[in-house]
Amino acid sequence: MDFETILGENCKKRELLKNHTTFCVGGECEFFLTPVTEEEIRLCMEIIKKENMKYYILGKGSNILADDRGYDGVIISTVCLNNTIKHKKDVIEAGAGLRLEKVSVYAMEAGLSGFEFACGIPGTLGGAIVMNAGAYGGEMSQVLSEVKVLCPDGTIKWKKKCELELGYRKSNILANKEIVLAARLKLKYGDKETIKAAVIDLNNRRKEKQPLEYPSAGSTFKRPEGYFAGKLIDDAGLRGFRLGGAAVSSKHCGFVINYDNATSKDVKDLIQYVKDRVYEKFGVKLECEVRMI
Repeated sequence: MDFETILGENCKKRELLKNHTTFCVGGECEFFLTPVTEEEIRLCMEIIKKENMKYYILGKGSNILADDRGYDGVIISTVCLNNTIKHKKDVIEAGAGLRLEKVSVYAMEAGLSGFEFACGIPGTLGGAIVMNAGAYGGEMSQVLSEVKVLCPDGTIKWKKKCELELGYRKSNILANKEIVLAARLKLKYGDKETIKAAVIDLNNRRKEKQPLEYPSAGSTFKRPEGYFAGKLIDDAGLRGFRLGGAAVSSKHCGFVINYDNATSKDVKDLIQYVKDRVYEKFGVKLECEVRMI
């Protein structure tokens, strides 16, 4: 059995990663797989392990910088994985491939509050759980109840939130070599119109303050304790600074953007330049939030 037998047209060879990341940067991978069911992804992982192949699990690619030289392994995209959603009382159960925006709208329509913060985060539920994504004072750890994962030995099980070691933009899922399949979110009952107003307000704030008109990986740097990355970068005189096709956003200095057909080297060099300048001026070490492939 091979990938094509399992996935059919959802198995692609020499696929450009720039077409699957919000940074719009990245070369070819050996295989690009888009499983739809849990059985498909389980069978694909069996082949990967049997053949000792490199692999990377990719959601919507919203927190990723892929190298222009490509990836000599298998990329497994979870954007179509378990695309179902339902709720019982105040608990939503949703598949890993669902966009956070869709889950947020579903919660709103069900009159469930607590997931408004995720309405504009450009990623999937699975990816958000892996990195404990958050925005505007909310994060996944506040609403997550349980996660369904594919384990390295091929078994599938539900894990409690307390087993995930959730911290600021991190979990133990990658270290455990697990793959998120679905999740249960514990929300609270609320007024639908109040929830809708909060979602509209957060989306308007994003449009006003974030450089959504350019490709990026979202917020580039983690928040250093006691500081704000964007302000440090601005105070270092780097607002709008360009290196090749990459630039520090003039709208929000915490974002590195693909300003003009940036290469992965442009982006990496600019990130390093920003880190060096901020440390030189303020003695603060910025940590990159973006994952590199």
